[in-house]
Amino acid sequence: MKDIYNVPQGELIEKTALELKKIPSIKPPAWAEFVKTGTHKERPPSRSDWWYVRTAAILRTTHKLGPIGVSKLRAKYGGKKNRGVKPEKFYNGSGKIIRTILQQLEEAELVKKAEKGVHKGRIIAPKGISILDKVAAQISGKKPQAMPKKPAEAKEKKPAEAEKKPKDVKEKPKQEKPIAQKTEKVEKKPEIKKQDKTEQSQEIKKPAEEKPAEAKAENKVEKKKDEPKKEQPKEKVPTAAELAKKAKK
Repeated sequence: MKDIYNVPQGELIEKTALELKKIPSIKPPAWAEFVKTGTHKERPPSRSDWWYVRTAAILRTTHKLGPIGVSKLRAKYGGKKNRGVKPEKFYNGSGKIIRTILQQLEEAELVKKAEKGVHKGRIIAPKGISILDKVAAQISGKKPQAMPKKPAEAKEKKPAEAEKKPKDVKEKPKQEKPIAQKTEKVEKKPEIKKQDKTEQSQEIKKPAEEKPAEAKAENKVEKKKDEPKKEQPKEKVPTAAELAKKAKK
């Protein structure tokens, strides 16, 4: 099955079409000479064997995307229609052609109906897979590998276990490491830390206790500067009336 995807897909479809010509149930109907493959096409196909090519392409698509139905295949084989001055628009492919091809493939036992969860449609049958494998092997130059059959015989019992360890051999007891050394180390650590902390606290306290006299004097000067100055009472200015009274006296 892996060889199907490792060969040129165009060549795979062309050679599969030659193999489908050998099957009597697959043949183009009488109207295949005049019909278009969709409304987006302007003319019918130019090839005389286009029916087998389209059948081979649908067989490959069913193998790749199955289960798949007519509506999804119409979208796959649709295209844009040239509408002149107006912008192009997508149209689905012909449903009659696809439906007839699927019926012929189902009659030839190359596909079958199936359901997978929500999806319904056709999937490829074992006979169809064998045709694609055969063609892919011809292109790649390898012989097609047959599917291995499961043996009907019961599974062989597992071989006996390797030589068991003798029971007489006793495992060596694990040596217990001395715990006394660890405890001594753990006890020494907090003592060193406490001594360091006490020394630091004494060093910090000493400069705080012994303040020089100069520092005390500076603090007093700063306090005096910070105190607000007392406002002196302003002298009253005599008015003109008061001056006139004084002159009369």
